[in-house]
Amino acid sequence: MTGSATVKLFALGLLVSAAAGCSPIVATHGNIVEAERLGEIHEGTSNKSDVANTLGTPTATGTLDPNTWYYIGQRTEKVAFFAPDVVERKVVVFHFDESSVLRKIDQVDLAAGQDIDIVSRTTPTAGKDLSFLEQMLGNVGRFSGAKSGPGGQGPGAPHS
Repeated sequence: MTGSATVKLFALGLLVSAAAGCSPIVATHGNIVEAERLGEIHEGTSNKSDVANTLGTPTATGTLDPNTWYYIGQRTEKVAFFAPDVVERKVVVFHFDESSVLRKIDQVDLAAGQDIDIVSRTTPTAGKDLSFLEQMLGNVGRFSGAKSGPGGQGPGAPHS
């Protein structure tokens, strides 16, 4: 192999590895209900057991109403070191009556979502705020080389 062929092969390998590093990493969280499986469930005839056998256990149940089941899932893509982007989000809500028969199915997708701004406040605490340097130098000279405990001269040792 000649020198120029080696350089071309190295450049090609570098290009392929760079392209592989830029391909998105896809992650699925929760349970995204597919349309074909949802088609197997029918309002008025399916019950909790049918839904659980078809879709698995629900992601969550209603806090105040255990007859409401939620199947929540989302798919994200992340490229390199950037923050992940949500490409699909789906929430399917099943409402059952008291005899466990399915009465209503609601679906919510990514378009119905709302962005919530996080408030970054801190809770004040009692005491003095110390810098890193003050914390490190604050313990200098506080420790002695004496053994502690019974028979030693350290803290907690009996005084004679």
